[in-house]
Amino acid sequence: TKDQVCEKSPLTILDTVFMHPEPFGTVLVIGAWNFPLHLTLAPVLPAIAAGNCVILKPSEISPATAKAFEDLIPKYVDPKCIKVVCGGVEETTELLKEKFDYIFYTGSTMVGKIVGAAANKHLTPCTLELG
Repeated sequence: TKDQVCEKSPLTILDTVFMHPEPFGTVLVIGAWNFPLHLTLAPVLPAIAAGNCVILKPSEISPATAKAFEDLIPKYVDPKCIKVVCGGVEETTELLKEKFDYIFYTGSTMVGKIVGAAANKHLTPCTLELG
């Protein structure tokens, strides 16, 4: 996409200021068990809109929503753009061994530390919504 010229501030008055929109690449989204539809899709939709591919790992604690994601997303969204990986701790551990360009995680602080440590191994930027 084209560079977008931005407004100048007192700090950038002598500069040419622009935004260069560029997707990260492949984004891992690990969903939450509470409000699983909203909290899982909230980071997925902007990630796709920004031009990224998404690996979606819904929570195993909300199996009905995970099954719905697994059945409906490939039916209505390009499977080259988004993949759904269902499973538990084992599958999540294996996913975290892979290199991603960005990681979103919503969940507990304990698991957030594990996700953060996995992201650090590859210097992957991440958003951890913990609580």
